[in-house]
Amino acid sequence: MCGILAVLGCIDNSQAKRSRIIELSRRLRHRGPDWSGLHCHQNCYLSHQRLAIVDPTSGDQPLYNEDKTVVVTVNGEIYNHKQLREKLNSHQFRTGSDCEVIAHLYEEYGEDFVDMLDGMFSFVLLDTRDKSFIAARDAIGITPLYIGWGLDGSVWFASEMKALSDDCEQFMSFLPGHIYSSKQGALRRWYNPPWCSEKIPSTPYDPKVLREAFEKAVFKRLMTDVPFGVLLSGGLDSSLVAAVAARQLANSEVACQWGSQLHTFCIGLKGSPDLKAAKEVADYIGTRHHEFHFTVQEGIDALEEVIYHIETYDVTTIRASTPMFLMSRKIKSLGVKMVLSGEGSDEIFGGYLYFHKAPNKEEFHEETCRKIKALHLYDCLRANKSTSAWGLEARVPFLDKEFINIAMSIDPEWKMIRPDLGRIEKWILRNAFDNDKKPYLPKHILYRQKEQFSDGVGYSWIDGLKDHANKQVTDAMLINANFIYPENTPTTKEGYYYRTIFEKFFPKVLRCSPCCLSLSFLLV
Repeated sequence: MCGILAVLGCIDNSQAKRSRIIELSRRLRHRGPDWSGLHCHQNCYLSHQRLAIVDPTSGDQPLYNEDKTVVVTVNGEIYNHKQLREKLNSHQFRTGSDCEVIAHLYEEYGEDFVDMLDGMFSFVLLDTRDKSFIAARDAIGITPLYIGWGLDGSVWFASEMKALSDDCEQFMSFLPGHIYSSKQGALRRWYNPPWCSEKIPSTPYDPKVLREAFEKAVFKRLMTDVPFGVLLSGGLDSSLVAAVAARQLANSEVACQWGSQLHTFCIGLKGSPDLKAAKEVADYIGTRHHEFHFTVQEGIDALEEVIYHIETYDVTTIRASTPMFLMSRKIKSLGVKMVLSGEGSDEIFGGYLYFHKAPNKEEFHEETCRKIKALHLYDCLRANKSTSAWGLEARVPFLDKEFINIAMSIDPEWKMIRPDLGRIEKWILRNAFDNDKKPYLPKHILYRQKEQFSDGVGYSWIDGLKDHANKQVTDAMLINANFIYPENTPTTKEGYYYRTIFEKFFPKVLRCSPCCLSLSFLLV
């Protein structure tokens, strides 16, 4: 992951303003410690903090078209960039960066090219010929992006709130699957999948189609020029990612650079369920496994850093982000810069236990749609910012655009939990990889019951957090919480404690649970 900051249309183009942009961009350097870039055109600034994953030697940003009239700063990865380059054979490329195609696609197709991108991304593009600009975010919101406005009428974009909070009069989360155009002065949706419509999907379940779509999603994400691995908790989702990646690694280009043995990583309190399950999976699929331990006190000591980096006071997100934050530091110290992770499966397949209560397939499908649309506020935010805090990139195969379209087009009757038919939660995913001839995973792992990430790392972790919060927040403080925090008032001592830490870093944010104000008034 990289960090981007763009300021467009400000009234000040002095050296002092340039220095301020550089200062704010440095707040994102943890996301991209490899190089810093800045392009200034009159009163427009595009800055970039680079984490070099593809083409480390020549892919520094911002990136340009042939005559440098189109400038773009990008955070993310474009997995189909080679196919897109073939469509742009009349264009001259300066680098091997996957993100350079964005500038040339804009030249060729105008603003309506975003749907052609297959990847995770947020970007800002400036056309210096008329000083128009666009910004866009990937379909699900895997990469973070915020939009803000200055008192001088300038429009700001940044990967994290900390680059906007001091200088913008107002800022908020940029909606996934949307594009902002300065010509319209508003956002519009570019991602309109059929499963978002009111019609309930009716495609029959085909395990082969689902399995091959996921295998393809994993294979795409092996596009890298740096060492990588897989976050492995031992649960179904991360185990499938690891099993498929391990099987495909030998046939990929990266095996020539980094070897054919996959690295896997797990963290937990000593004796926690995840550690045991992850080691069993790692041994089964033959990875080089790295097991990390932390104590409850180490997690508590990291809370302020965690909240500063993930920029939310959502209790569940903080609980799960802290072990991931600690693990990411360990992983980066080993020289690894990219990992695959298993977020998104529960939302797509209805893996949460409350889906047992779905009265019919219509409501089951509607809830999966709602959960997918909220991923950018919770699991995507956690996975991205917990890892990016240490200059580590997390890629999420389950949130591949093509895989989601296939999985969400299946008749939801197949996804429903049916004990009478032997179907537990996420049965269609488990069944798709249940291969007796060449098994991906042992049966008891393939059908292992779900653990929340924060529970799987050790049950005493949550108890320790609650005990610590109870010592920091008095009963009187909680009773008066609605006076201190009238917006999104915390209802527990743990929530109150996290809120006080959050407010210390981001006092100007009125609502941020988790970091999203409504953009509905801007939509067209």
